[in-house]
Amino acid sequence: MTKPEQDEHTGGGLALEAARRTKLHKIEELGIDPWGGRFDNHTPIAQIRDRQDEIVVHPLREGQRSPKQTGPKVRAAGRIVLQRGAGKLIFVDIRDWTGKIQLLIGKKQVGEKNWALAECLDLGDIIGVDGELKRTQTGELTIFVEDLHFLTKSIETPPAKHKGLTDPELRQRMRYLDLIHTDGVLERFLRRAKIVQSIRDTLAGEGFVDAEGPTLHAIAGGAAARPFTTHHNALEIDLYLRIALELHLKRLLVGGIERVYELGRVYRNEGISPRHNPEFTMLEAYQAYGDYETMITLTEKLVVEAIRATGQGHLLPWGEREIDFTAPFARKTYDELFTEHTGVAADDPAAIRAHAEQIGLPTSGVHPDVAKSEVFEAQVEDALAGPVFVIDYPAAVCPLTKRKADNPAVAERFELFIEGMEVANAYTELNDPDLQEELLSRQLDGLSEDESMAKMDRDFVRALRHGMPPAGGLGIGIDRLVMLLTNSQTIREVILFPLLRPEAE
Repeated sequence: MTKPEQDEHTGGGLALEAARRTKLHKIEELGIDPWGGRFDNHTPIAQIRDRQDEIVVHPLREGQRSPKQTGPKVRAAGRIVLQRGAGKLIFVDIRDWTGKIQLLIGKKQVGEKNWALAECLDLGDIIGVDGELKRTQTGELTIFVEDLHFLTKSIETPPAKHKGLTDPELRQRMRYLDLIHTDGVLERFLRRAKIVQSIRDTLAGEGFVDAEGPTLHAIAGGAAARPFTTHHNALEIDLYLRIALELHLKRLLVGGIERVYELGRVYRNEGISPRHNPEFTMLEAYQAYGDYETMITLTEKLVVEAIRATGQGHLLPWGEREIDFTAPFARKTYDELFTEHTGVAADDPAAIRAHAEQIGLPTSGVHPDVAKSEVFEAQVEDALAGPVFVIDYPAAVCPLTKRKADNPAVAERFELFIEGMEVANAYTELNDPDLQEELLSRQLDGLSEDESMAKMDRDFVRALRHGMPPAGGLGIGIDRLVMLLTNSQTIREVILFPLLRPEAE
């Protein structure tokens, strides 16, 4: 981004920056460090606002124009987001990560040095204050400043008040300004943090252990996706950024960690869309001696507890609609949904193939279950408002999943769909090493080198030969879940730093 472009977007300019630097030097001349330092014992603004009931309004005495007030002494710190002067008074709004409050800085009340400092304040500066919490004559809750502390000078001018940051790419590139100046953004990401912490707390309460698997893999496995490739110079080998967490966590099941999860970043060298980012956050959890029914129960609990942690009810807004997250969520089989939304019998391969061709999907050389899956993706998934657990998938498209004992053509798998998005995916895990090797070989047959799983992870199969207990496994796309729980219509609004093209020089 060139300098003129930067100034245009942020509402600044070279002259305005020069004026700010002049004030910075004036602050230094006052003997004050413009970059501040430690500022102990300040109270979050939300907690200060909670103390407004401590303000005492005394009876009006003869000769008084307004009743006298006394309030608690408070100490606050925050960034200046609004500033206006009125003679020997300066009104300032500061904001921290809990809220906003007005300050009143009076020349008589703060003294000459503090007043000289107050005259050097700019929007975006970070300050601390000591003062008394009272109300102005208009009733505005205000800290009447007695002592002013300068904590950091802002050299760049913030976005123009009325224009703000309106360009989505600019907001994502300059997320620090987006957090400061766009209403609701900071709150959204703090809510995301609560959701993630709730997931960890719920899993810990269920006895799961948090594990950290490698992000560099010699073989890209655990999902069907195109990986990012890198090179290790010392070992002189190509490596892949992980596309899934699954295979290493299952090795830990073999090793005796009976309930294990990882919540971490995954990388897939694929497209960008409102629901996809090449780098995203995934939860995978595995429970020995469970199955996909066990994972349904766990998934519901994770979602419901996350909603509770954000202080919301079970009816959440989604655009102009509402989503009802009241448990238990609906369950429907893959086949009944297929027939319901396509009008084609789910057990009629010829009819499915004809329907696929009718809607423009190729079928030549395609396994019937794969054709069925592609029709499902094209015509069923987007129609699933949910929350709904879609259970019992065609086995041919589930190479890591145990088959139903009474019907080997059906895999014990579910996906949780909400508003057309796949949010969770779970299996009764396949632990037969010979069948696993056969299915992986079949899946790898014909894949090109730039597709994932172009090589079999033979060490994983070897691990299975040592005995992996029967287990249920679960994956949840954290970014999509956060989208739904924060009413965010694109995944880029819930990822702090989504992937962007490099800035123009």
